[in-house]
Amino acid sequence: MSESGENGIHRVLLVTGPSGAGRSTAINVLEDIGFETIDNLPLSLLPRLLEGPPLERPLALGIDVRNRDFSTTALIGVIERLATDPRVSMELLYLDAHPDVLLRRYSETRRRHPLAPAETPAEGIVRELDLLAPVRVRAEHLLDTSEMTPHDLRAELQRRFQPSSSQSLALSVHSFSYKRGLPRGIDMVFDVRFLKNPYWQKNLRALDGRDAAVASHIESDPRFETFFTRVSDLVRLLLPAYTEEGKAHLSIGFGCTGGQHRSVALAEKLANTLAEEGWQVSIRHRELERRAQTANGKGKG
Repeated sequence: MSESGENGIHRVLLVTGPSGAGRSTAINVLEDIGFETIDNLPLSLLPRLLEGPPLERPLALGIDVRNRDFSTTALIGVIERLATDPRVSMELLYLDAHPDVLLRRYSETRRRHPLAPAETPAEGIVRELDLLAPVRVRAEHLLDTSEMTPHDLRAELQRRFQPSSSQSLALSVHSFSYKRGLPRGIDMVFDVRFLKNPYWQKNLRALDGRDAAVASHIESDPRFETFFTRVSDLVRLLLPAYTEEGKAHLSIGFGCTGGQHRSVALAEKLANTLAEEGWQVSIRHRELERRAQTANGKGKG
């Protein structure tokens, strides 16, 4: 995220996630690296905060279920309004952690969960993860802190967000289904529905594009090699130019019919190729994440 005030634009980073995933630590780190930070600001006050002239520094806002007027609908409404406001450049950072890790952290601190003050933390964790699931899939930055120490989290946030003229470009590669529309904030999109679809192979249908057999089937399409070579060459051509322009983050999307096979395989292959060449790359598979959230919800019943 670039400096605030550039071209008369507010730079806003919304920071959220389940209680215990590291949001408070993240807010402190962001303040240390130059953000103006506000924790637990009532959502209704956010539009008023941005009515004035652009802030001199980028703004990080910590938002969680303890906010006075918090609701999933309200938060998504804020995200959608900011995304269409020409005065605002907004990104969403979602700090996540495995439920077992969240439970262990609560056990170590003996804190009560805000959504289960008179019950066990486990019950509160389940409720909060369900509540935040629609927000999680909208995040430009998804950071799993399950295996991170506070020091690790600080280093990762500094790498992603510390303003610096020498900061290298961070890339995210996304897969998605066109049935659900384009993901928010994608800079470059490639439609891969023309490639051979593993869905029509019974032995591959239940798998996804991370599986070697699925990837091999897609790559056997005679159009695949030329397409992938040209896409990767185009990306390589543009990355230095975006870096010179001071862009801190670039997102690339691959879309197919169901978001399970072809788009996933292409996202994995491009991300791995760029990572091997030294670029900072993260991968998001929107439909696979949605499916995992649904499966976890069913398992809780």
